[in-house]
Amino acid sequence: MSFSRRNFLIATGVAAAAGSMLTACSSGDTTNNTGKGGKADAAKAKATEVKIGTAADSQGPAPEVSGAKKGGTVYLLNDDDFSHLDPQRIYYAWNSLAAIVISRTLTGYKVADDGSMTLVGDLATDTGTMKDGGKTWTFTLKDGIKWEDGSDITVDDVRHGIERCFANFVTEGAFYVQTWLTGSSDYRKSYPGPYGGKHLKSIETSGKSITFHLSEARPDFNYVLAMHSYAPTPVKKDTKEKYDKKPISSGPYRIESHTTDKSMVLVRNEHWDPKTDPIRNAYPDRFEFSFGIEQLTAIDRLLADTGKDQYAVSWRTIPQERVQKAQTEAKDRVFEALSNGVSCYWINTSRVKDKAVREALIKAWPTAAIRQLQGGEVRGDYATGIMSPLVAGYQSQDVWGKLANPAGDPKAAKKILEKAGKSGYKVVYAYQQDETQSKIKVVIENALKQAGFDVVTKGIDSTTWYDQIGKLDNPFDVYWGGWSSDWPTGYSVFQPLFDSKNVVDQGQNYSHLKDPKIDEAIKAATAEPDQDKANQMWAALDKQVTETGAFIPDVYMRRIYLHGSKLGNVKMDPNFDGCMLYKLYVKA
Repeated sequence: MSFSRRNFLIATGVAAAAGSMLTACSSGDTTNNTGKGGKADAAKAKATEVKIGTAADSQGPAPEVSGAKKGGTVYLLNDDDFSHLDPQRIYYAWNSLAAIVISRTLTGYKVADDGSMTLVGDLATDTGTMKDGGKTWTFTLKDGIKWEDGSDITVDDVRHGIERCFANFVTEGAFYVQTWLTGSSDYRKSYPGPYGGKHLKSIETSGKSITFHLSEARPDFNYVLAMHSYAPTPVKKDTKEKYDKKPISSGPYRIESHTTDKSMVLVRNEHWDPKTDPIRNAYPDRFEFSFGIEQLTAIDRLLADTGKDQYAVSWRTIPQERVQKAQTEAKDRVFEALSNGVSCYWINTSRVKDKAVREALIKAWPTAAIRQLQGGEVRGDYATGIMSPLVAGYQSQDVWGKLANPAGDPKAAKKILEKAGKSGYKVVYAYQQDETQSKIKVVIENALKQAGFDVVTKGIDSTTWYDQIGKLDNPFDVYWGGWSSDWPTGYSVFQPLFDSKNVVDQGQNYSHLKDPKIDEAIKAATAEPDQDKANQMWAALDKQVTETGAFIPDVYMRRIYLHGSKLGNVKMDPNFDGCMLYKLYVKA
């Protein structure tokens, strides 16, 4: 997968790299922060706690929001319709923001007021029972969980949801579970889906329990099942391709109407029992989505804050040209938070083989100036590795001293090159052809020249960006990238990005790193059944891969949104980088 989770933070377009989707001005001090120490140190990212909950944590109802009340209508101002609502076809976080109130999963995340997350049983009584070091997992369904028509959600429905992931019309969802259930990346050859009347032999059901037999140990399998791709689908209501337009709800809201590219209305699902749900509060009676509203238009309406727009939320981030106005005129209605996206610049290690050269590139890199061109502090916190602070086990580390000196140090870089006998080293920097990236290109070019590099820049059309940098024989030495984990453990960060097996054409190992020690560390952390120990191993690996010089850390990305004055407790979902519909409420 090119960008894990296809999250809209990054994958809605390479424009994210250009800052057009990532805001503009600082939420506080708007200085350049290019000096040593001082203000730069304040940008050190804070880790978000992620833990595995107990059976007690998995019981509903969700903790009440102080001051919240039931009732009212919330309006969502969207530029685009949802590409998919069929859970098996959901991979973009953009779609999951809506799906989370429609489709429940075996497990899910209880998000606390401080943003910390606890993995809990959603439809399941707990987070599962693991055997064989993680090759066998069993989950038991709760009592009282029902579909919107009042029928019980059964283990047959859970199995059906996963088995239909193999169908030939489901090409957009996650692929992990299918691979582990069959032991093959070409999983459709092993099993074509449930419509021929056959079930997967690797899934067993008995009463209210379902057991998965995996081809390899997956100690974090209970995290993976929180993805909407693996939500249940009712066997008796499956309309195959047509199911995408109006999936049957298992959550607190159901689809009342949906006119493609125009509007969608969600109303209460009367058969949802809050006593079974530890995650969702569901205060509003109704959500009305309007599609086709330009991002700037939506923010201007919210800034005006009149009529129904007082009860509205922006579905996209505040555009660069409105951030300062929003923070000045509507400060109490701005909500922002760290996303789980990490921005970096990959160093092509198949071309830049000398580690000293890579170290010089990293030392010279003008991170502070780049961030300022993309919005300053609101762009994100200075990154020191590739593991997001929202991933379980994250530990702060600063191998390259980027927090102390985010401006970069061309003089120190020049000494490294001279000592290595590499003065005048030719480096090819690829960038996206747009206004912001063209400015960034100049800043980077100047810094590298000061460090003694011979710099060649290559502009690439943003529509073909990933195709170009994904080529195994691409002619570039340094190029921008980003990553967002599919679930908040280290596996979906490090295995795709740094496993030697992924150094293939259009693979995810964009730095082309082949390091046996890294491969061994990935394998060991993956197989560790104690998740607390595994998390520590992933954190250690973050430092280990950073030390290889395979990438230049940029920022842990932030998102910023705006809402109307008549809404309360409007917060960002740390998993999907957008508004948590299930926590907000309409004020009196």
